[in-house]
Amino acid sequence: MDASAFPDDLVQAQRDFNATYQALAAPGRHGNTELRRRLLRLAVRILWHPFWTAHPAGAPAARIELRRQARTDRSEVRAA
Repeated sequence: MDASAFPDDLVQAQRDFNATYQALAAPGRHGNTELRRRLLRLAVRILWHPFWTAHPAGAPAARIELRRQARTDRSEVRAA
């Protein structure tokens, strides 16, 4: 799937999900309840985004591509 086909808000939600997941995975953190709540809100936002209704046949592959793109974009920003 063409990576540019994803809406910016969907890619940003996936980036936020990844960052929240990483924060939650850090040992010895306090405030995990709020992080878990944020993670759930982001998961719902990603899962029910209108983009998926327009692309139902390619959804599993597209979801994988979305996660890959969000990770790649973040690593490119860090490297710059």
